[in-house]
Amino acid sequence: MLRDRLAQFRYALMIPVLFMLALQITACGDKEPEQRKAFMAFLQTTVLPGGERLPTLTDDQKKQFGTYVADYQILLTFTQQYTQAVNASLLPVLDQVSQIRVPQDYLTHRVDLQQSAGALNLLGPQIERLKKQADDARAALKQPDDLKAVYEQAYTKLVIQPAQQVTPVVTSAATLSETLIQVGNFLNMQGGQVTYGPTSVAFPTRLQATQYNELMAGLQSQHQQLMQAQTAAGAALR
Repeated sequence: MLRDRLAQFRYALMIPVLFMLALQITACGDKEPEQRKAFMAFLQTTVLPGGERLPTLTDDQKKQFGTYVADYQILLTFTQQYTQAVNASLLPVLDQVSQIRVPQDYLTHRVDLQQSAGALNLLGPQIERLKKQADDARAALKQPDDLKAVYEQAYTKLVIQPAQQVTPVVTSAATLSETLIQVGNFLNMQGGQVTYGPTSVAFPTRLQATQYNELMAGLQSQHQQLMQAQTAAGAALR
């Protein structure tokens, strides 16, 4: 009889003890507020004031941010892939264009420019695809309102703005490079009939000169449009 009562007493004590233990474990395991606070501080002090090239997280930062490492990875993945795409497709065209300084350069750079322009035509759709991937990943995030506000600023800076700002540069570069290639092809067709000067080209017939001038007519405005687009894009190209 006494043994049964003692057993009941021990069982009655066990329930609140286990309950208290469960509360302690839950409280100690809930690191989300600290992780969120650390991630927000990182966005505000490093990402937003910094450039468009994001740092790779250290092991210590990964521990501090916890599950929010995945949120950062969305930004990092886009910026890395975006930079790689621009460097491989747009910058070679801009480099070729900058090397055309005298009339004979239209001829000597036409082959390299044509090869670079082929890759440039794929850049627009590529950036759209990268942005859609980032947008889809961002839409799946479950963020508290305070983090969501800060993250939105970082996302706008690193994903939305670069994608928007580079588009006019790609369009202008594609238009200009196409015209430059046409001029180079035309000069190549004339062969030895062309006489090159420091700033001009001489043709034996008026028809050839007229055709050349027609090709050249839009180059100045096209080049100006490209310069303006590059200036507006600013850091999106660096």
